[in-house]
Amino acid sequence: MSNAAYVVAWEPRSGKSLVVLGLMELLSRRVERLAYFRPLVDGDPEADPHLRLVRERYRLTTPVDRMVGVRQDRAEQLVADGQEATLIKEVLARYRAIAAESDFVLCEGPDYIGAQAAFQHDFNSELSKHLGAPLVMVGTGAGRSAAETVRDVRAATAGYHEQGDVVAATFVNRVPPDEARALREAFQERSPSDGPIYVIEEEPSLARPTLAQVADAIGARWLYKPDDVHQRDVTTCRVAAMTLPHFLDRTAEGALVITPGDRSDILVGVVASLVSDGVPKAAGVLLTGGLEPEPSVRRLIEGMRRWVPPAMMVDCDTYRAATAVESVRAVLAPENLTKIATALGVFEREVDSDALAERIAVTRTERVTPLMFEYDLIERAKRIPRTIVLPEGEDDRILRAAAVLLRRHVASLVILGEPDAITARAAALGLDLAKARLINPIASPDRRRLAEELSNLRAHKGVTVEMAYDLLGDPNYFGTMMVQVGDAHGMVSGATHTTAQTIRPALQAIRTRDDCSIVSSVFLMCLEDRVLVYGDCAVNPDPTPEQLADIAISSAKTAKQFGVTPRVAMLSYSTGESGSGSAVDKVREATRLARQRAPELSIEGPIQYDAAVDASVAKSKMPGSQVAGHATVFVFPDLDSGNNTYKAVQRTAGAVAVGPILQGLRKPVNDLSRGCTIDDIVNTVAITAIQAQPEGDRPS
Repeated sequence: MSNAAYVVAWEPRSGKSLVVLGLMELLSRRVERLAYFRPLVDGDPEADPHLRLVRERYRLTTPVDRMVGVRQDRAEQLVADGQEATLIKEVLARYRAIAAESDFVLCEGPDYIGAQAAFQHDFNSELSKHLGAPLVMVGTGAGRSAAETVRDVRAATAGYHEQGDVVAATFVNRVPPDEARALREAFQERSPSDGPIYVIEEEPSLARPTLAQVADAIGARWLYKPDDVHQRDVTTCRVAAMTLPHFLDRTAEGALVITPGDRSDILVGVVASLVSDGVPKAAGVLLTGGLEPEPSVRRLIEGMRRWVPPAMMVDCDTYRAATAVESVRAVLAPENLTKIATALGVFEREVDSDALAERIAVTRTERVTPLMFEYDLIERAKRIPRTIVLPEGEDDRILRAAAVLLRRHVASLVILGEPDAITARAAALGLDLAKARLINPIASPDRRRLAEELSNLRAHKGVTVEMAYDLLGDPNYFGTMMVQVGDAHGMVSGATHTTAQTIRPALQAIRTRDDCSIVSSVFLMCLEDRVLVYGDCAVNPDPTPEQLADIAISSAKTAKQFGVTPRVAMLSYSTGESGSGSAVDKVREATRLARQRAPELSIEGPIQYDAAVDASVAKSKMPGSQVAGHATVFVFPDLDSGNNTYKAVQRTAGAVAVGPILQGLRKPVNDLSRGCTIDDIVNTVAITAIQAQPEGDRPS
């Protein structure tokens, strides 16, 4: 069985980087020691944007210089000297060095070697045979009819078959949407040896450079540089040579406005467009001629704070600047989360990941790395789509995470806040939230209906419809009630709200499950080769024995939800019958109660942490136990020990802590840290979506 796949393009500008990204995502969920290799690289490998993307996104620790075979200039010289065999030997030696340390290597072949276009096919074919790797072929349907594309695909496939290569799959990228259906029908009639042929429709946003890429490419200096210039796409450029009223009639959404630096009217007009309805929102401004705005104008613009557009300047004239901008090509970069999500969404919408993994002979490892676990969350959430409500539509991180979630089709989203303000802010940030449902709790026609339901739930506390109606003005209450009545499947909050503000409405309306007396939390601790479950590390300061038993049972259920076989260790400073005292007695009683309530559960306690994780210690302290030495779920006796332990493991063992995940509620509500990142939000929404999936249908 091969432990590699070789991605080759039979023509330039094929969109090969999208396929490589999709394959790396697929492999990262299945392979523990994943490697990436480029047989040929043009220029300095450290400066290669695609190498940087793959290395940073997939946390590859291999030095960049070991991820490449030879430099392109050396390859051209060897070919010119008739030393093709030497070139292959050098590349193979470099490949074998990285393959020896890996479980699977994804190789990305060159598009062209300088003027040696005819050599590209032979080089790729020869190398793939020496690697023993099946080919993943990539071409483009851009600018062609369906018939022309079919002809090109068949010719390319036949060429590799003639040389004895195995084709695992073929991707046809950048296909015009009106040609896609005809292509898919035409490719249904194919030889089994050709493998599946995937038709990927054109996604215009992937061809758009970001503001940061434009600035770097043309050597611009920043006047106003927001933190998100790597996220904002430039859809087009517009030269503003006429007065503001006429320019406004000719601008476009997402345009980079190019104008002389002394045109303060245009600069102020661009700022105003970001807060005005009915006017296209500019991506940014490029000021030419080496001219900066007057100090008074700068003071005016800087006073608008969050609405200040990205602005850069160059010394050349407007014509040269516009020509330079038009020549900039888009590159996928690791910091552009939205564009990456778009690319992966396009790939995953078309591709059957399990079938493709089988075609390229990928065997899923039994071990689970943090990266594998995180990416598996996304895959599992997508299988049974759920609707998640986000009450914090005023937070830029929420909006950016929402754009990523929608692009990846992780969940349907409801975002709470004033719709016009959310739409304007999303446009200013260059985000597409068209598929999200935007609701203003204050003005929603559903507010009265939800208030009546909340009043019924809280009638025993004297809550009237009017009181409930007032509470429903709070986005956390509104979102919670949407979950309660079934308008949404789960809620994620906490980016700007406290834990109490997030949980209190859920405790009052959704309430705990019938078999559970307490809401608690767990962290999924992703260690180097496995995932452990720690609870409760975030909610309950000093649970009683009854509550501790509930936490143990809930934690075991959560573990099972996320693919961890539950073996529960009830932690204490003493193991078995060796110790006494109120703290140990509490854990001992909690263990007895948990066994009584869930006799099918593998549970041990009281037990010390070393006896729970180390088989040699367990053998002496608790011989014969099915849990000792092999525990996967760790229940701490109080919040003090739990919170400190999870943070100690996170910081000293390099573990990735996913959570806190709330448990015990009838429907899922999860709390974010106010310092959360976009990735944290994406992961928490995926977790909430998985929790909301019907238990019998939930993917394992």
